[in-house]
Amino acid sequence: MIKLPVPSWPLLLLAVLVGVLLGSGTYTVYYANGLSYLSNDPRACVNCHIMRDHYDGWQKASHHAVATCNDCHAPHALIPKYLAKAENGYRHSKAFTLQDFHEPIRIRPGNAEMLRRNCIECHQEMVSWIVALDDPEHTLSCVHCHDAVGHGPTK
Repeated sequence: MIKLPVPSWPLLLLAVLVGVLLGSGTYTVYYANGLSYLSNDPRACVNCHIMRDHYDGWQKASHHAVATCNDCHAPHALIPKYLAKAENGYRHSKAFTLQDFHEPIRIRPGNAEMLRRNCIECHQEMVSWIVALDDPEHTLSCVHCHDAVGHGPTK
């Protein structure tokens, strides 16, 4: 008969804690449709009920046929895109879990700049002369004047 060593209490406790963390983390990702955020599907954004109005507005907007949420709100290069998605996902899950977000939700300055860069990248031929005149201290966001192109009419 082979005698197996009995694990010490600290080791057993650590194994149980790791199991609970892995189990609850896996369930949270499943329950929140976490893997959908890795896609380009705009329906992933409405996993959070607060985004429903933005999604409905996008469906009525002029960019609906040519751009998804990620085309405007995430970098286009692969690694920066998923780094931005990870950062935003962390901040969003923390804010919604703790219920400490502004309502209506607002875009952060860094994300607004990312949005502006994506507008310029997609519309480079049209706006190259504006960008050439761009003064960093007095730069207007594209959505300052074109606020309905991404999320539809506001009135």
